[in-house]
Amino acid sequence: MPPLPPQREKRIVGTSLKMYFDLPTTQSYIAGVAELDDLAASQNVDLFVIPDFVSIVPSEQALRGTAIMLGAQDCMWEASGAFTGEVSPLTLRQAGVKIVEMGHAERRRLFGESDESVAKKAAACAAQGLVPLVCVGEVQKPRSPSASQAVGQAVEEVKGQVMSALRAVPGEAEVVLAYEPVWAIGASQPADADHVVGVTTEIRRMAAEMGRRGRVRVLYGGSAGPGTFERIKDGVDGLFLGRFAHDLGNLKKVIEEIGAA
Repeated sequence: MPPLPPQREKRIVGTSLKMYFDLPTTQSYIAGVAELDDLAASQNVDLFVIPDFVSIVPSEQALRGTAIMLGAQDCMWEASGAFTGEVSPLTLRQAGVKIVEMGHAERRRLFGESDESVAKKAAACAAQGLVPLVCVGEVQKPRSPSASQAVGQAVEEVKGQVMSALRAVPGEAEVVLAYEPVWAIGASQPADADHVVGVTTEIRRMAAEMGRRGRVRVLYGGSAGPGTFERIKDGVDGLFLGRFAHDLGNLKKVIEEIGAA
């Protein structure tokens, strides 16, 4: 069994706005995120923000001159063609996007996204020099009297999600894997720290066994908030925040916590 790759020196944190904000609110929020650029740099933390598609171009303008990574919430797996309603990775790159979220539990559940389609999107993004942010996670909370068995059940479910995406992306490309147990999304508390560390450690081992040369960072998402990173830092490189981060003061606090850890 190969040794685990060392965790990356540079942590990473970000948030997706989903469809919560209207256009003016989004632009006000993005302007506030831009003001956190110096803080993130001082904490050696990569910061990303993912608005809706309509807001991408004005968001790029607001973030120009910062190191904050602009994201998109989805993409098509082709660079062009007759795909009504879709947006290509090529167009996203041209608009200034750096990182693309894919495979979120909501899209898997509501729109039937599969491991195969997510893998195709990851490959298409990597081909454009974009970072695939691949969401993975078990649907149901593992029911087992043993914590180690619960971890094993979760790992068995996420393995296909992880491996299909990593196989599709060239070995030298950067990938971010967001472990989000579906049962923890929107819950009052994040998943148990030992469970998260157990699963994310195995996710990192999967990447190591594939001999990947590119950077693979693992995030945790699922009701993450203050104090979450400190409890799970042995397994992850950062956090993927939900509505908690819609308060910029909360986002600032998490950046500081991750930097201090």
